[in-house]
This record gives sequence, structure tokens and C-alpha cells, in this order.
Amino acid sequence: RQFTGPNGNSIFLPAAGYRSDASLFAGSYGYYWSSSRYTTGYTGYAWSLYFNQANYDLHYDYREAGFTVRPVYVSSQN
Repeated sequence: RQFTGPNGNSIFLPAAGYRSDASLFAGSYGYYWSSSRYTTGYTGYAWSLYFNQANYDLHYDYREAGFTVRPVYVSSQN
């Protein structure tokens, strides 16, 4: 799925699914970690992005969940 920001830049995120214990759930949806911890309540949560073909949602999950990490380089010259 491609996401486009307000500045017109876009990023493609594959539907990589997630891993839970020894099982991998992939193919039709994606779960990606953000760089931000959830700061209200339990500190074992972090913010994540969930999406499928039609929808997307930001929510928090246990930090030990096997979600994908997509690093993005941000130039210090901007």
C-alpha cells in the first residue's frame, strides 16, 4: 500500500503481516511499528500502523509483538 504525506512524498509499505510466537501471518495486511512509545498507561506499549487494502488505523500494541520496522532516513539539511 502506498501512503502519501501532505508534502507530496510517498512511501510504499508491503503487506508484511506480523509474527506471533512461531507463526507468521502475512499477505493481505500490514503491521508496522512507529518510533513512538505509548506514553499513557502501561509502558510496554508502542504506537503502530495497521492496514489492509481498504483501511488503515493507528493504535498501540505490546512492544514484544513481531511487527515490521521500516527505517526512513531524514536528512538533517531539511
